[in-house]
Amino acid sequence: MENVIVTGATGMIGASMIEQMVADGVHVTAVCRPNSKKRNNLINNPLVTVVECDINDLISLKEKLSSDYDTFYHFAWDGTYGDSRNDALLQEQNIHNTLIAVEVAHALGCKVFVGAGSQAEFGFVEGQLSDNIPKNPITGYGIAKYTAGRLSAVMCERYGIRQSWGRIVSTYGPRDNSYTMVMSSVIGMLNGERMAFTKGDQIWDYVYGGDCSRAFYLIGKYGKHGKAYTIGSGKSRLLREYITDIRDVVNPDLEIGIGEREYYPNQVMRLTADISELTADTGFQPEVDFKEGIRRTMEWYKGVEK
Repeated sequence: MENVIVTGATGMIGASMIEQMVADGVHVTAVCRPNSKKRNNLINNPLVTVVECDINDLISLKEKLSSDYDTFYHFAWDGTYGDSRNDALLQEQNIHNTLIAVEVAHALGCKVFVGAGSQAEFGFVEGQLSDNIPKNPITGYGIAKYTAGRLSAVMCERYGIRQSWGRIVSTYGPRDNSYTMVMSSVIGMLNGERMAFTKGDQIWDYVYGGDCSRAFYLIGKYGKHGKAYTIGSGKSRLLREYITDIRDVVNPDLEIGIGEREYYPNQVMRLTADISELTADTGFQPEVDFKEGIRRTMEWYKGVEK
């Protein structure tokens, strides 16, 4: 891997992965939205070239870029939060954009295409998440992610491109969005807020953002064609234990309101990752435990707020 394209480059996973690639001497073209507010997430390095391009205009990259790339990472996606997850037309556009990304990858000479999927592709599952279990997505977002993964594999097959898909369970860390459970808790607790939570009986698997990005990096290097890898820590705990860890790291004296909120309708109660296939094919092992990840996240946020 020498010359890589990354869409959605300013997000937590994309930006972290680019840092890891630069450390290995990889040249990266980081594709971001015009006037992106997250532009500062990108490392300033001669190995990184930033190209502005709207997600709905990826086809223009065929004209903007030269044809000497080897790997294409596609993280860009609209409608990842709130009601937009069930905006059917928006999610349909995401599928189309993924296939356009494959078209661009082919035109630019890429031999590997890696896409970012989601645990939402599975729907409600009692056991561990792996590609060996049935998929029954229930949201527009999950349906679109699953469809984009399958169709991009078909398209890559036609072009002789190796396609691999990474399904993210739950991540956290520097550059995370402020509305996620972990980041909103870190921010609130840093501000001394007494926060209310559900009972926290959910069984969850959180993986540090830097570990998740490294998993994608390794998938690009060593993943197998047509495989969809579940990306997590491989360890699961009660959600209230994670919440308590956040409090203990951020503000040990703060009282937290476990059990003071109701579960959301159709609350998913179990998200645990089977990463055995990911480890077998790529050698991936998570390195950052949750408390250390929270410490790094907290210090990052303090630096951003200064």
